[in-house]
Amino acid sequence: MQIYNQSVDRKIIKRKHYFRLIVISFVIGLITAVLGYSLKIITELAEERIFRWAMERSRYLFVLLPSIGITGIYFLRKYLFLNRKNKGIAEIYKTVDQRKDHLPFFKIPSHYINGFLTVIFGGSTGIEVSTVVATATVGNVFYEKNYTANIYKLELICAGVTAGISILFGSPIVGWLFAMEAIARKINKTLVIACTSAAVSSWIILYFFPTKPIINTPIGDWTWIALPFMIILSLFSGLLSAYFTLLVVHIKDFFNNISNNFVRVNSGAVLVGIFIMCFPFLYGDSYHSLNSIFNNPYQYSIIILLGLAIIKPLVSSLTLGAGGDGGVFAPSIVAGAYLGIAFSLICNSIFSIHLKPLNFALIGAAAMLSTSIYAPLTTIFLICNLVPNGFNLVIPILIVSFSSKIFTKKMILPYNVYTFFTNKT
Repeated sequence: MQIYNQSVDRKIIKRKHYFRLIVISFVIGLITAVLGYSLKIITELAEERIFRWAMERSRYLFVLLPSIGITGIYFLRKYLFLNRKNKGIAEIYKTVDQRKDHLPFFKIPSHYINGFLTVIFGGSTGIEVSTVVATATVGNVFYEKNYTANIYKLELICAGVTAGISILFGSPIVGWLFAMEAIARKINKTLVIACTSAAVSSWIILYFFPTKPIINTPIGDWTWIALPFMIILSLFSGLLSAYFTLLVVHIKDFFNNISNNFVRVNSGAVLVGIFIMCFPFLYGDSYHSLNSIFNNPYQYSIIILLGLAIIKPLVSSLTLGAGGDGGVFAPSIVAGAYLGIAFSLICNSIFSIHLKPLNFALIGAAAMLSTSIYAPLTTIFLICNLVPNGFNLVIPILIVSFSSKIFTKKMILPYNVYTFFTNKT
């Protein structure tokens, strides 16, 4: 009888823990969804206006704009955030792997402001990683307040990340999968409870404040004849992702060896500005360039598109090396799309076939992103949500997401996701 009562008591306690986890994860989801939504909206508006202002006056202004943003970040880090550095997603891994480590509260405003300043002044990256770390910190702060059992640290961090990514890409499924694949790197009952609760929160915010797909142009249908070409493209995208990784690692090492802060910050920023002056498509997250190219991909030469695919990772690496805040999402999506369009045009020219450039843009983006974030399931839903009818390509996107990841892991780049993000963000 006593054993039975103890068993009943444990079940009651467990239910109470689960209920509190659901409530707290839901609250975290609401807070981080609002945080992510506000960062997304103000960044988009400011980036577009500053870009248009510079284009209307003089393209030479692009040389100066990244210096304004990255120099501003340097002074904020030095005086407001007391020289405490941001190390991107690596900080999250360290926190969840070692329970004594925590994400301090300052990382919420730090990543929020620094990500915003980096992108709106042309730093060639995106706000995704800034959002991930800021929202993960919200979850960690709730954990430190002892609102739930002390075993749920990972769950609350993942709840924050779920809602933040859900808002950025307009899909709670994307946020849920990313938290599981890239942050938790496992799945269990309590993670499902926490992430699902946060996903519901983000769905509510998206219901009342819907976001548009990043790319406005619908894609066409695909045929099985195109699949072999898509798989070949995925291998090239894997090579491009490996190139991106090596660039980030070596360029950050190079800038870290520059002792003079003024030289380190401004040399990288000015180089970024020069590239943007020559190729305005590289400004900020570069999503605006995809809409321009998708409207008429045939007006751009293959050489230009291939050049952009190669230069975008370089300029993103320079942005991060100089001290900008950001990560790999936007550069991988954009560079992969450039490569995909160029690849389709080359194949059409050589083999006299009719591959659809827009379809191959999504295939290239999916293959490169899957390798970059090491999360193929997340990639499938994320890429399909980039355009209004992206799920028309769900089968080839699924195939190339896994083939690119496997190819790159086995043949090219022996980094696991922890090492990858440690060096890259």
